[in-house]
Amino acid sequence: MGRPAPRETGGDHRVTVERYFGLVAEGVLDADDRVELLDGVIVAMAPQKPGHAGTIHRVARALRRAVGERADVREDKPLVLAPFSVPEPDVAVVALDPHDYLRAHPTTALLVVEVADSSLPQDRLTKARIYAGAGVPEYWIVDLVHGRLEVFRDPQPEARRYASKTVLGIGARLELVALPGALVSTDDLLPPPVDA
Repeated sequence: MGRPAPRETGGDHRVTVERYFGLVAEGVLDADDRVELLDGVIVAMAPQKPGHAGTIHRVARALRRAVGERADVREDKPLVLAPFSVPEPDVAVVALDPHDYLRAHPTTALLVVEVADSSLPQDRLTKARIYAGAGVPEYWIVDLVHGRLEVFRDPQPEARRYASKTVLGIGARLELVALPGALVSTDDLLPPPVDA
């Protein structure tokens, strides 16, 4: 007579931030690997198509103009949201650091922006939960599929959700929650419409 299959041993099998960086130090992951840690799972990132990469550049340029010397704007850089997430947002506005983040990655952001085409479901679900859970005050998704900007505000960290969502198209202006007076036009974030 066969024996029953062993039961799950329990415990949390998610990869921690420390283990994730340990895999890099051990050479299991290369610093050039396009991966990020999301809720304890190492996730591969798709190569960027020209429209995606160009939009990241547009967003970063617009945000640099808006925030000036009040904050740093980082593109495709780690954001350590311990204990189980190290996303690499397309663009993040972070507090100024006297050492320019040479000693440690930022552990929070004033604003995170993801440019989404094929990643739209993950950006809306997984990443929104991660950023809200970390208390990031504002999260934008530049939706290349529908040509619009999704703005998430009022994080509820315990529930891992944002209480407010607004969808904007071309011709709108918005002010960054964490930096009053820093204004951005959606015309500078969204790709221009393609002429038919």
